Amino acid sequence: MSSSQNGRANGAANGHPTSKRFSNIPSAIDVPVQGDQEDEAVEIDLEALMDDPTELCTLFENERAARTYWMTVAMAYAKQKKVDHAIDILNRGSSSMQDNNPKEKLSIVTCLCWMNLWKSREAPRIAKGDDQKTKDYYIQVATASLNEASRINPAFPPLFLARGVLLLLKASLQAPSKSSGADAIDQDKVELLRNAIKAFDQASKVSQGKNMLALLGKARAMFSLGQHREALVAYQDVLRRMPDLVDPDPRIGIGCCFWQLGYKDDARMAWERSLEINPDSKTSNILLGLYYLDASGNVPVNSPEFAQLYKKAMTEYTQKSFKLDKNQPLTCATFSGYFLSTRNYAHVESLANKAIQYTDVNAIASDGWYLLARKEHSNGNTELAADYYRRADEARGGVDRGFLPAKFGLAQLSVLNNDLGEAKLRLEKIVQPTGKKERNYEAMILLGALYAEEVSASQFAATKEDKSAEKKKAIDNLEQVRTAWKDPKKNLSPDAAVLLNLARLYENDQPEKALQCLQQVEQLELDQIPASEHPTDIQDETALRNALRRNLPPQLLNNIGCFYSQAEKHEQASAMFEAALGSCIRIGEKDDEIDTDALVTTISFNLGRSYEAQDRTDEAQGVYEKLIARHDDYTDAQARLAYIKLRKSSGKEGPDAVAKLYQENPSDLDVRALYGWYLGKVNSRKRNPNVNEDPELRHYKHTLQNYDKHDRYALVGMGNLYLMAAREMRRDTDQEKQKRSAQYTRAVEFFDKALQLDPKNAYAAQGIAIALVEDKKDYKTALPIFLKVRETVKDPNVNVNIGHIYAELRQFSKAIENYEQALAKSGKENDSSILACLGRTWLNKGRHEKSLDAHATALEYAQKALAAAPDQVHFKFNVAFVQIQLVQHIIMHVPETQRTLEQLEKASDGLEAAILALDEIAGQPQPPYPKAELEQRASMARNTQRKQLARQIESQKEYEEKNKEKLSAALEQRQAELKKRDEERQKALALELERKQKIAKEREEIAARDRELAEIRLKEDQERAAAEMTTDSETGEQVRRKKKTSTKKRVAEDGEPAPKRRSKKSKKAAADDGDSEDETQPKKRRRLAAKKENSKYKSAELVVDSSDDEDYDALDRAEKALERSRSDQSDADDASRGGSDDEADDKMEVDHRANQDDDDDEVGGASAKRALKRARRGRVLDDSDEDEDEGGGSPRANGGKADTSMVDEDDDE
Repeated sequence: MSSSQNGRANGAANGHPTSKRFSNIPSAIDVPVQGDQEDEAVEIDLEALMDDPTELCTLFENERAARTYWMTVAMAYAKQKKVDHAIDILNRGSSSMQDNNPKEKLSIVTCLCWMNLWKSREAPRIAKGDDQKTKDYYIQVATASLNEASRINPAFPPLFLARGVLLLLKASLQAPSKSSGADAIDQDKVELLRNAIKAFDQASKVSQGKNMLALLGKARAMFSLGQHREALVAYQDVLRRMPDLVDPDPRIGIGCCFWQLGYKDDARMAWERSLEINPDSKTSNILLGLYYLDASGNVPVNSPEFAQLYKKAMTEYTQKSFKLDKNQPLTCATFSGYFLSTRNYAHVESLANKAIQYTDVNAIASDGWYLLARKEHSNGNTELAADYYRRADEARGGVDRGFLPAKFGLAQLSVLNNDLGEAKLRLEKIVQPTGKKERNYEAMILLGALYAEEVSASQFAATKEDKSAEKKKAIDNLEQVRTAWKDPKKNLSPDAAVLLNLARLYENDQPEKALQCLQQVEQLELDQIPASEHPTDIQDETALRNALRRNLPPQLLNNIGCFYSQAEKHEQASAMFEAALGSCIRIGEKDDEIDTDALVTTISFNLGRSYEAQDRTDEAQGVYEKLIARHDDYTDAQARLAYIKLRKSSGKEGPDAVAKLYQENPSDLDVRALYGWYLGKVNSRKRNPNVNEDPELRHYKHTLQNYDKHDRYALVGMGNLYLMAAREMRRDTDQEKQKRSAQYTRAVEFFDKALQLDPKNAYAAQGIAIALVEDKKDYKTALPIFLKVRETVKDPNVNVNIGHIYAELRQFSKAIENYEQALAKSGKENDSSILACLGRTWLNKGRHEKSLDAHATALEYAQKALAAAPDQVHFKFNVAFVQIQLVQHIIMHVPETQRTLEQLEKASDGLEAAILALDEIAGQPQPPYPKAELEQRASMARNTQRKQLARQIESQKEYEEKNKEKLSAALEQRQAELKKRDEERQKALALELERKQKIAKEREEIAARDRELAEIRLKEDQERAAAEMTTDSETGEQVRRKKKTSTKKRVAEDGEPAPKRRSKKSKKAAADDGDSEDETQPKKRRRLAAKKENSKYKSAELVVDSSDDEDYDALDRAEKALERSRSDQSDADDASRGGSDDEADDKMEVDHRANQDDDDDEVGGASAKRALKRARRGRVLDDSDEDEDEGGGSPRANGGKADTSMVDEDDDE
């Protein structure tokens, strides 16, 4: 009766096995007492015990009760979780047994040891009061009890198990290892765990392997040593041999091993099974809660799936675990994290302290300290937070190991304290890759942001420092994070802050990358707009995108527009500025208190500049006028408006607008720069010979002397003016040359001062390069400067200058290339000065290469320059000069075989035109060259060259008449050769096309044949699997056929004879018969390895059943390890001997299954057996062989060649 009552008390659950803990404690006992009657006894109700056991102890002492009564009552108190009373009873019982047989006392002392071990699990680590007892106290008491029991009888079997548990608890209280490495364990702890394993082995040995608690303890010790695969095998062995064991539950240990090996879904299944058997298991509940919390971290936070997983984790599992035991450390730590996210700091502190106090796992204590640190961090208590972070780190080893989130928290506190140097040092240690550990991307983001901020601050500092190294580090860290987003395995969500920092870093040197970053931020913002805010009346994708941009931050749209403007994509820039203004309007409509005036003003000005770049001056003018109407003191808008009026009006309106702006804002440096530019344009055609009297130079000088001596525009402007003055100076005598050189030096001084203030001032660098060329003729030094300037300044003059240098260096092709680029950039195909430069370069190239075509091209460009500016006399002279040079070249350098009569006649016409042009130019009042020189050139052309050309024409006529037939024949031969070459090429193309079509057809046939073979093999596998299935007579379900007991004798330890080796034929026949007989291949065991993140091939995870031991053939298992290592050689030998079709098919099946899951191996077990069992030999097996086979000879460890190659590939990756 008592047994059934206790069974109900322990909670039977719908036919599932229940806990047998305390099941032998009756509901009541009768204690015999001394009295008048011999059978007089006192009944004690063990289900309604007194709160104070003193009276019971006194009764037992007076009546000299036997050991069993003391222990039964103590256990009854323990059953009701009154362990302190149980310990008191056992202590008094031990004292009362002093005079009895020591063996009577032995059981009580051993039980007392177990009770103290129980209390150690529930006691706090640190005593809060003087009378509170800690874990260490109970460990010491338990150790004393164990030693006392060992002195009585060291071979007492329960002592081995107690010693193993005691060592386990001692090991759990050891400080974590401080050595580097993820799996490093403190040596003292390792020694304790190894001794615990020895104790458990002794307990198992004395029970002849029947003590499942000893095997469980050994599994727990191996788990603590990091031997998760071995621990999993031990836990599964316990479950197989004792499937009704519930308390303690091996399923929980199995799940933990699976989790550590990376098989999280298998862990969940194990814990769910544990919860199914015992719904009140607090450990299974919290572990399942952590599983779903981990799963919620793998989905986006704003997704419905996240809310579902998180709710399931907290309300369905964690909350239930907390209700079952409010002091469960893991549950307290989990709930504390939840309350931290909801800012319920009072609950955070109490629960975190519980987790720290009551846990015997260092990692949980670390989590508790970390939660306290986060709480203090949020409240601004940086000193206390730093102390808690350090404790959390040290609880996991600290220094090289430790807790990365705690280290990251310390780095964050350093940033808050503005100790950026220490923060960067801490973060650098965190982001350094160690072994196979994943990089800490949060730390990389913060480190990159710190370096980016440092680079940004240096740009605005008074003294410029070289921050290229910091910039590189910032970009490297942030780009690695950005790359990690693309890896779906890492499950990282893009962060807009990372992209904005990258855009800021790329802004100056790589604006196109900065634009890409901002566009990615724009896409992130668009993706976050809920579908309810999408307009329903817009179908076009582009129009929809433009409409949705109203919901984006205007600052982002404005920055994108600025980068578009910098890239000269002005239409797109205008669209972004207009969208930014729309966003400002939306913000103003949504909240009247938000002031968007500053944003609207800046964005409107940018829009006006964009309109200007597109020559939409009327729209730009309207934008500026609206801006001035809102802010009449907006000088930048006034300056742009005055500039537009100056360009549009050649009359009085433009100059008046500039003059008025200058009078109203004489101290504004931008206005002064505009006015200086205006003075330069006005006086460009009538420059004062004395540069010091030039109005533009005097204006710049006034700016530097009275407003800002560091005004870079004024400095560059003065340098340009001195440069132009030096260029116009005479250089006939040495004194004039020195004076001219001094003027160049003066110009360089201004450019150099501008460069000191702004090292990236391209216009100042270009001025220095021009001075080097014109004064020093130092082309090689000037060329790199111009090339660097070309990367920054989008101005055709830069390309013209580079063309000049290449022309002087006689690199005519590069010079022509740059002139043509300048012509394309200027936007005017008929720019006369650039066309003249092209004509001159082609002429020099023709002279240098003695090329008639180059001379002809030079003439074309000279004529284009004259057509573009017909009033310019010097362009007319250029045409005449090239025409004369062309005639001279034909006469002197072109033989009869390389010219035609037509070319000579055309040159003659040009010569006559050149003579007329020179006469006209010489008759001008102010000819560009001395009149005498022009007349002399015309006379030489008229008298000498005309006659020479006439003789050449006559000679060419005679040559062509004589060689007319030869030329015709040569032309026909040339045409025939071209036709033949074309036919051969067409024929080769046709043959190549035919070959490709043939190859494609063959590939299609091979693919079709492969598909057909695959279908046949699949059908055969299905038929074979169906043949191995049968119907269970009891359940009616489809199950595999059981293997019949072999009648063959095996060699055993008693020396029985070994089986004879069967021939191939007999083995094949046996395998064929096995398809129809009620036999099945014994299940395979496999060793589980830690799951790799980048594995290409996924395998099904099989947990060995408790029924597998009966069917598992030890001989088969041992021989497979030998035969698999020889399988490749055996296959090769069989192939060379021309094996049968059946053997070939078997071998193909093995190779095919090597790339499949282990489930496929089970289905095709019979076929695999035929393929792998080549030569079976008998051998004597002992226990060590079995262990060896299970470990190293499993199919996963010593598989076929295909299996090995796949693993190697994964490892390489």
